[in-house]
Amino acid sequence: MTSLAALLVLGVATATLPGCAPNDPAPAFEAGSSASPTAQPSDGQAEAPGARDGLGGPGASASPKPATKVLAAGNPNGRATVPAEARAVDTSKPTRTIGTGTPASCTSTAVVKAVAAGGVITFNCGPAPVTIKMAATAKVRNANGPKVVLDGGGTVTLSGQGQRRILYLNTCDEAQGYTTSHCQNQDHPQLTVQNLTFADGNSTGERVEGGGGGAIFVRGGRLKVVNSRFVRNRCDRTGPDLGGAAIRVLSQYENKPVYVVGSTFGGASGQGGSCSNGGALSSIGVSWVVLNSVLSHNEAIGSGANPAKSGTPGGGSGGAIYCDGNEFTVRIAGTIIENNRANEGGGAVFFVSNNRTGTMRIENSTLRRNPSGKFETSGFPGIFFLGARNPTVTGSKLS
Repeated sequence: MTSLAALLVLGVATATLPGCAPNDPAPAFEAGSSASPTAQPSDGQAEAPGARDGLGGPGASASPKPATKVLAAGNPNGRATVPAEARAVDTSKPTRTIGTGTPASCTSTAVVKAVAAGGVITFNCGPAPVTIKMAATAKVRNANGPKVVLDGGGTVTLSGQGQRRILYLNTCDEAQGYTTSHCQNQDHPQLTVQNLTFADGNSTGERVEGGGGGAIFVRGGRLKVVNSRFVRNRCDRTGPDLGGAAIRVLSQYENKPVYVVGSTFGGASGQGGSCSNGGALSSIGVSWVVLNSVLSHNEAIGSGANPAKSGTPGGGSGGAIYCDGNEFTVRIAGTIIENNRANEGGGAVFFVSNNRTGTMRIENSTLRRNPSGKFETSGFPGIFFLGARNPTVTGSKLS
C-alpha cells in the first residue's frame, strides 16, 4: 500500500473549470444491508441541497407518480426514495416527435434538429426496438427550452457508432448562443434524458472544455438521467482530469445536483465505459445524487494519476465515478457499483475536494470487486476520498 503522503500527492487533482467565453463577465442485484465499518445513523431519505427546484418538478411537468418502467435499467432492488424533481418528466404532450411510425423515419438528422429546437421530445419509430446511428452530435441550443426532454420510450438507442459524442449542452459555448450574462451559473437549459439507451459514444480528441463525455457532455444549466442505459462509451485514454466515458458534467446551476435515477452504466462484461478517468461519470465542481442504479464493468485506463506524475500522460482514477473540485457532494443510494477498475486510484469512486469541504454519503448500496491499481483510502475498498471527513456509510456493503 502506498504511504499516506504518497497518496496525497497522487490523489489531489488540481483541476479548475475552463474559463467562460471572453465576453462572459462571470440484470437484478441484491442490495447489501449490513453496515460498513464506519456506518453512522441515517434514514437514507434525505434530499441533496437545493433538490426542490428545477428539472421539471415537482410542478405540473413532473410525473405525479413514478413512471412505468419500460426499459430494463437500474437496480430493481434499490429502495432509495426518489424525490419529485428526480422522477421522469411527463411526456404525454410532447412539443415534437421524431419519426412517423417507422424505423426509417427516425434518423440522425431528425434527432439533431429536434434537440436543437428543444422542448419535450418523443419518438415514433414503430413498436420494435430501433437504433439510430448518429452521423453528427445532437447539440442543445441554449435559447431553446428552457426544458429539453428526450424520451426514448424504452425502445430507442442512440448510437455514436464509436465515432462521435452523442449529446452536447454547453451554456458557455458561443456557437450555441449566450442567454445570460453568467454562462457558468444559469438555470437553463434543463436537460432530461429518460427511457433511452446511449451506445458507442466516443469523444476521443474532443478537448474543448477539457474533454470527456463520450455519450453526453454538459456544462451549465441542469441535467437529469432517468431509466436509461449507457453501454460501450469511450473518451480519451490518457490525460489528467478529463473523463466520463458516459457522462461529463461541468458547472450546474447553484451547484444543484445531477440526478441519476434507475439507470445502468455498463451492466455486463464488455458493456462498460472506458476513459482515462471516470469510466462512467466524471465531473469538476459538480454534485451528484445516484439512486437505484447500477455501475459495473467500467474502467479508468489512464496512467500517472492527477496531476500527472513526471513522464506519464496522467489519469487512471475513478473506475466508475471521478469527481474533483471544491464544494460539491455525492450521494449514492440503493445502488450497485461492482466490477469496475482503475489503473491508479479509486476502482469504484475517486473523490477529491481540493479545499476539503466536499462530502460523500453511501446508503443501502453495495460496492464490491472494484480494484484500485495503486491507491485507495484505508477502510473504504474501491474508494479514494479526500474531503471534509470520511464518507458516511449506512446500510451498505463495501468489499
